[in-house]
Amino acid sequence: MFSQNRNTPKTESTGLTPLFDFTEDKQTPVLPAVPHEPISITKLTLYLRELIELNFADIEVVGQVSNLTQPRSGHIYLTLKDEESQLPAVIWKSTVSKFRFKIKEGMEVICRGRLDVYPPQGKYQMIINGLEPKGIGALELAFRQLHDKLAALGIFDPNRKKTLPKVIQNVALITSLSGAAVRDFLQVLGRRTKRVNVLIIPVQVQGNSAAQEIANAIQTVHRLALQRPIDCIVVTRGGGSREDLWAFNEEVLVRSVAASKIPVVSGVGHEIDVTLCDLAADIRALTPSEAAERIAPEDTELSQNLLQIQRQLDDLLEKRIQFYRNKLSFLEKQSALVLPERMIENRRRIVDLFEERLERSVDHRVQMAVQKFSKTAASLEALSPLAILARGYSLTETETGHRIQKINEIRNGDTIRTRLSNGVLKSIVTDIVAEIQ
Repeated sequence: MFSQNRNTPKTESTGLTPLFDFTEDKQTPVLPAVPHEPISITKLTLYLRELIELNFADIEVVGQVSNLTQPRSGHIYLTLKDEESQLPAVIWKSTVSKFRFKIKEGMEVICRGRLDVYPPQGKYQMIINGLEPKGIGALELAFRQLHDKLAALGIFDPNRKKTLPKVIQNVALITSLSGAAVRDFLQVLGRRTKRVNVLIIPVQVQGNSAAQEIANAIQTVHRLALQRPIDCIVVTRGGGSREDLWAFNEEVLVRSVAASKIPVVSGVGHEIDVTLCDLAADIRALTPSEAAERIAPEDTELSQNLLQIQRQLDDLLEKRIQFYRNKLSFLEKQSALVLPERMIENRRRIVDLFEERLERSVDHRVQMAVQKFSKTAASLEALSPLAILARGYSLTETETGHRIQKINEIRNGDTIRTRLSNGVLKSIVTDIVAEIQ
């Protein structure tokens, strides 16, 4: 797509007329006089340069971005192409800084600018001074690109957002003093309550420096919070176009809102306006007026809530008192409290009964133990060596107490001891006779 300024004037350097005349939407060729004598390549190149720059000083081109590079100089070099042709192009650093979105490889764009010829190489290129995505506005693309970037960093994650204090008494209001937002906010807040103190931090809410100024104001509030309590921050402005509200889509502001340690309420524009500041804030209000409503309930509403709480407490206290009355009445009817001596007598009877049972049990166990002992003693008596001796048997031992069982365990002349049932005999062996088997 091309467009050309109409009624393009003649150039003063060569007196050439435009190559095309676009008057009344007609492209009538206007051919300059071509010199007949031989000319230098430089002169021819300058001649063509003037023709191109004169006739293509303001054009629009649709194409796809390719061969995109951006060296340290900050300029952007690229090639615009379609199915059949290519056009080298450059965007100077001063123009790049004005773009709110990032140019990417393969992007379909509409470029505005002029054609230029570089004489040393005899090549022409397009100098781009304006560029926007095809089919989507530049601001919309910038919004989407920054949203995706910050979303990936968790800036909009609901889990990181803070809740407002239940009772808000001190509010820092960041807005313009000249806008309608500050009046709407204060009027709604004043109608609802007299309990909230408002500290206004005046800032610009539109323009290139507005985003940084608002971000700085948030930092100022945090410094003030070291000296005085501040319950929440309200960032607000009235409605406007997307360009008017663009400061609230700047990365520096959005990051500052997300990093705030004090809860932030964002009330920017009208209900249909959505900014990245709204998405990053802890609370989003649809309008400045709703921002006032979100931070402060009405005093009358609060009074009604207090009355309702009082009624609930009264009911609960009455139920608790009635509960203990019933419990006391029940206890008063218990025999232990009516005739306590009867309860003591009953306990005494029970103790006496247990005492009788215990005595009988002890006697029985003693008798069983005596019987068992007698049986055991009789068994031991029957197995005792003394009982055997009492029946006429004796036990022979050496002087050292070794029991003699065979004759080969002693010799003639050995002293032996014979244990009888009523004493011990000492003997000297004089003769050993072996029993013949």
